[in-house]
Amino acid sequence: MKLKHCWTLFVLASLIPALAARVGAQSAQSANGKVKLLRVPNGGLQPQTVMDERGALHLIYFAGEPGGGDVYYVRRDTGKTEFTIPLRVNSEPNTAVAAGTIRGAQLAVGKNVRVHVAWNGPHKPGGHEAPMFYTRMNDARTAFEPQRNVMQFSGGLDGGGSVAADNAGHVYVAWHGTGDQKGEEHRRVWVARSTDEGKTLAREAAAWNEPTGACGCCGMRAFADRQGRIHLLYRAATESVNRDMYWLSSDHRGQRFSGVLLDKWKINACPMSSASFANGPNDLLAAWETEGQVYFAALNSSKQQPLSPIPATGVAGKRKHPAIAANARGETLLAWTEGTGWKKGGSFAWQLYDAQGKPLGEKGEAAGIPVWSLVVVVAEKDGSFTIIY
Repeated sequence: MKLKHCWTLFVLASLIPALAARVGAQSAQSANGKVKLLRVPNGGLQPQTVMDERGALHLIYFAGEPGGGDVYYVRRDTGKTEFTIPLRVNSEPNTAVAAGTIRGAQLAVGKNVRVHVAWNGPHKPGGHEAPMFYTRMNDARTAFEPQRNVMQFSGGLDGGGSVAADNAGHVYVAWHGTGDQKGEEHRRVWVARSTDEGKTLAREAAAWNEPTGACGCCGMRAFADRQGRIHLLYRAATESVNRDMYWLSSDHRGQRFSGVLLDKWKINACPMSSASFANGPNDLLAAWETEGQVYFAALNSSKQQPLSPIPATGVAGKRKHPAIAANARGETLLAWTEGTGWKKGGSFAWQLYDAQGKPLGEKGEAAGIPVWSLVVVVAEKDGSFTIIY
């Protein structure tokens, strides 16, 4: 009887952490009527999402070894709660990377609701350059086309690339790398453009001629707004210590960009940061990290000036990888990771803001960010939000 009693106590003790985590997640959801939490399907990492105009949610995620795994695509159709059967995005197995968090695949949905994906490939033995891969959904919407390396001229791919697509059939694959001169201070943002839904992509061209450099192992973000403007967020590396956040935008289908300095950060190291965009009811929203804090701001494309950046509430410290979304009422949900790092998972937190950028009572935090992962935020059609982690 004593042995049985001890075994019962052992089982109960082993279940307490899991039960506590489960209760914590339920409490975060029930106490927060507008925010739901959802784990990435199939235990995946590095989720990226797009909600299309029809209300379908498109999602990609990483699975496999961090140095060489696969990207998968699923969809939650309008009015449904379940996701579709996963489709592997990369045609060549084990050609995506998760290590570093910021090198993962990114997603865009363009004309005819076609899905576009871009991601960093792994370095190959013998010092070969890492490729910048791109693919798109085929015409039948049954699979992804064979992946292509879109780097034709530039080199030194390190931090993550990105992709954007508009409803007119333009696709943009963007990344930062070296050209004729090496070194972070000489890195530039490159863009490969397509006018035929990604069927063909022109040779990459420098997005901007200002000598800002680019933080080698930081991610960047490309985004096409509702008006078809193309936007880029990247971290500079001027004089190798000025890791400032820049916003580039183009009214000319990516042929010419103008730039705005969003936030300054002087640090003689690479912070391995990421950034995000989202459409608001009236303005474009951007979120980024500076000195252990995350911020968001409404960007006025016509005036090329940001509004005052709004910091996340609470005590800053090790906040990274901000994600943002806004509903039709102008309410904005900002989410971010806490305590994550190299080979280290962590927790995540969130805060809801009203249309004027003032914090509302709805906020929370939860454990469960795996190593090399982050969060995304989805604005649901009913005005609620879902954080996928």
